[in-house]
Amino acid sequence: MGEGTAGRMGEGTAEGTTGSTSHGLRCEVLGPLRALRDGTQIPLGPPKQRAVLAVLLLQEGRPISYDALVEAVWGGAPPAHVRNLVQKYVSGLRRALGEGPELSWTGAGYRFTGVRIDDLAERRHLVDEALAARDAGEVGRAVELARRAEEMWRGEFAEGLQAPYLAAERLRWAEKRLTVLEALLEGEIALGRSFEYVHELVRLVAAHPLRERLVELLMLALCRTGRPSDALAAYEAARRRLADALGADPGPALRSLHARVLRQDPELLPSPPVPVP
Repeated sequence: MGEGTAGRMGEGTAEGTTGSTSHGLRCEVLGPLRALRDGTQIPLGPPKQRAVLAVLLLQEGRPISYDALVEAVWGGAPPAHVRNLVQKYVSGLRRALGEGPELSWTGAGYRFTGVRIDDLAERRHLVDEALAARDAGEVGRAVELARRAEEMWRGEFAEGLQAPYLAAERLRWAEKRLTVLEALLEGEIALGRSFEYVHELVRLVAAHPLRERLVELLMLALCRTGRPSDALAAYEAARRRLADALGADPGPALRSLHARVLRQDPELLPSPPVPVP
């Protein structure tokens, strides 16, 4: 969206983008796991059954062995009757989801086909479109698309489900979400909307105190709203946090911005909003 963000927003592999379905079933994980048929939410059973469904969905049609499924859902200490539980939950999911998706056992393990994670696929499409708009110089459109991608979140990834595999995925998707949010905020600043987002950036820096990119954006927003002394204070606070937590100095990008603020770089001065067509 702005200078220096190349490659930051992209999400890599096409998670959740297996072929679209035609049986009215929609699955979502950007928040509590849910499945809807023709807009009506389907009861998915107890928490561990829902965790099994989430793990199977995230395989994107690839088979997962029995042992790998148990490890993903229960970790290294499954209950003694775990085999019966797996069979019970698989049968329960087949009944709950009905016709359309196919949950079958193959020589390689359980394979779940005819279904996709719809909100992940839609979010990735929005992020890709935002990247294309940014690269074409359409900052306003890029910001709007990135905001739509952000608004798809209903909570944490697979919120509330306890399983080792899902905990790791939750962390991974939290990072992806934050990366897109940083690009979105950079675009808003480039459009001259720094004043509206200073408080949001203060909140994000407090939530992620060692994330230098957020400090950089906060400093930029403060400068663009005529508050260079506050930008220098934000840098100093970040420098102390990094030293205390990691024994390290700020990275090159943050140090460079600090030097620009000190020398009163004219490009950091307040600028009028960019008109958005």
